[in-house]
Amino acid sequence: MTQTVTLPLWLFVLILLFAAVTALSHFLLPSVRWFFRRRFEKAVARINTRLKRPIQPFKLARRYDMIQRLVYDPEVSRETAQYAEENNVPENVAFQKAREYAREIVPSFSAFAYFSFAMRLAKLLAEAVYRIRTANQNDEIFASIPKDSTPVFVMNHRSNMDYVLVTYLASKTSTLSYAVGEWARVWPLSMLIRLWGAYFIRRRSRGALYRKVLSRYVQMATNGGDTQAFYPEGGLSLTGALQPPKVGLLSYLVDGFDPEGVRDIVFVPVAINYDRVLEDRVLLAAHARGDRRFGARISVVVAFILRKFWKRIRGHDTRFGTAAVAFGTPVSLRAFGKVENVEGLSKLLMARIEEVMPVLGVPLVSTALLTEGPLDVASLEVAVIDLLKRMPTKSIVLDAADLTGELSRACGHMVQHGLIEQRNGVWHVMEGQATATQFYANSIAHYLVDGGNLGDAALAKDFSATAGS
Repeated sequence: MTQTVTLPLWLFVLILLFAAVTALSHFLLPSVRWFFRRRFEKAVARINTRLKRPIQPFKLARRYDMIQRLVYDPEVSRETAQYAEENNVPENVAFQKAREYAREIVPSFSAFAYFSFAMRLAKLLAEAVYRIRTANQNDEIFASIPKDSTPVFVMNHRSNMDYVLVTYLASKTSTLSYAVGEWARVWPLSMLIRLWGAYFIRRRSRGALYRKVLSRYVQMATNGGDTQAFYPEGGLSLTGALQPPKVGLLSYLVDGFDPEGVRDIVFVPVAINYDRVLEDRVLLAAHARGDRRFGARISVVVAFILRKFWKRIRGHDTRFGTAAVAFGTPVSLRAFGKVENVEGLSKLLMARIEEVMPVLGVPLVSTALLTEGPLDVASLEVAVIDLLKRMPTKSIVLDAADLTGELSRACGHMVQHGLIEQRNGVWHVMEGQATATQFYANSIAHYLVDGGNLGDAALAKDFSATAGS
């Protein structure tokens, strides 16, 4: 027992290394993890005091635990057994397939990444590209949602900037979980998106097992109070107008809803409009081809963002006009009653988005020039005033006291974008740009169908008085 044992130096070093790792894992690492966990909990508690809707425990659960809960869910287990039987494979193989889907879907939310990085990035990017405006009713509508319900933002999809814009605007109220398509599954963007709480979906997947895993995750998140956001159109609008809704994610929410449960689901229609859609040429080209293949590369997007930041730092105005967000009348799923037809509910939500679509300068100028032909400055202003009288009050986010300035800025942005030109004091749509100009007019065209909607008399008088001053 007391004899000396001679060992090679490399073996002695290896033994010391194993001993150090064992001591570290058993004694030091648990303490370190506890220390950082306590700091994390205190940080989340401080964040929650600032939020109107605090971060729910579901969102803070470990990703590994969430994946385990999902793959062992009774409904997923039944679908896994069905998959094994239909495909003639062992159940453990089917189980691994379900786990693979769960790992692909479940995010790894980080409050630090979301509030210290994502929010600042969203704010910088949104304000570098647009002047941000919100409808007057937004705060009141969001405040009216009961605290024990789960808000679900249902939005039209005009640009990939929608993600940035709504995330930035919601940063003082709650965190959002988005359903993100395959376009973002590239490194390092995919890693960042997971940290920000978004989850990936395969829009073209038709497998029953995948759909079950996805639906159960969405239902668990909603039942856990995690604020959701999705686009019922299923993709970007290629024409500038609202597209017919799809019912995929909406049907998952409806199927998993328990009217007798603790939490209600409140759908909040969100209308988004822009003076300039960054991808408009790409979208128009896809529409002309009759497909949805977008040629934009992530390197082009990153280069664009870096150029914007550099110009912004140097004091240049890099904005492309106004981006506006308006909330419509919410729909409580509990008050709605039993949903016999999900398509009917989706059409109702899209109709409420239509009702509050923000009316901006570029869509107004585009509509006036396309319907009445070339116009001088004074005639253009009169034509826009006539259009505004047919718009609902709650959708107008223009500054009534500075209509002339609003139209001047809108025309300037359209000139910069190559849509219109001024010849001898008269504004013309440039040759070959009628389709692109129509793209922007389409965003408010529904207000003008069947005579449009009449705004209140006071608003019409306000705009008329402004034009005459």
